[in-house]
Amino acid sequence: MEEVCQSLNALYVHIKQLLEEAGCDSPAFDASCLLEAFFGAGRGELPLRGEERVSPQSYRPLLAAARERADGRPLQYILGQWDFLDLTLSVGEGVLIPRPDTELLCETAADLLRQAGAESPRVLDLCAGSGCVALGIARLLPVAEAVAVELSEEALPYLRRNIERYPALPVTAVQADVLACAVTPAAGLRPDLRPNSEAFDAVVSNPPYIPAADLPGLMREVRREPRMALDGGDGTVFYRAITGGWLSRLKPGGFCAVEVGIGQAEETAALFRAAGLTGVGIRRDLGGVDRVVWGIKP
Repeated sequence: MEEVCQSLNALYVHIKQLLEEAGCDSPAFDASCLLEAFFGAGRGELPLRGEERVSPQSYRPLLAAARERADGRPLQYILGQWDFLDLTLSVGEGVLIPRPDTELLCETAADLLRQAGAESPRVLDLCAGSGCVALGIARLLPVAEAVAVELSEEALPYLRRNIERYPALPVTAVQADVLACAVTPAAGLRPDLRPNSEAFDAVVSNPPYIPAADLPGLMREVRREPRMALDGGDGTVFYRAITGGWLSRLKPGGFCAVEVGIGQAEETAALFRAAGLTGVGIRRDLGGVDRVVWGIKP
């Protein structure tokens, strides 16, 4: 693009074409998001502001961001934040990007907690990442409080930042290894994270669940997300750890609910039943995929 003053319409068309040629899945949407981030001109405003002209000095950062997107950097990382439910969460390299599929886990957990009728339910969120699940449940059910457990040194700053962004939501971050603590609790863990504490009304998780063998075939943008947040070993490692150890933190009558990948719901449900959970259920997402599995501790 020639370095002269350009209209917002011209910039939009240029960026959209750049992203189309790079093979991005949603070039029009991504171009709109970038234009809104840098100039406050979202898709709804472009018809009104499209002829507004901006200088090369003003639009160079926008073009640099568009080139990053064309090179496969996730849009969410470029923007530095992403919406989840009605929250806006900080994201970037080192943390899993919140997705609409995971909103279903929050909604399911909130529904089950309402049905249980606890006055001040406590939720344990394992593999918390950005904190979207813990914060989402607390947002949907204001009487709930949550403990968000995350191991990654790269993800923890985002988790803490997002908790700080919403001080009215009672969410606490704890650094711990979900796999190790399912067997032997690490020193320094809060007492209510130790075995047989029965301190929680719900244990929830969106754990790494993609089989390691499938990782090379993921979309290039997804491969830019942290492997630690994606790699589920054989696909069941974390579900087995949760049912094998973390259910001891549940109160009788409490429930466990997890997000699962495509084709994993029935196997996960079988693990829940084998662990003694009752009333095991499966909920589909808007795409018709079995996405959330839950069960109740007798």
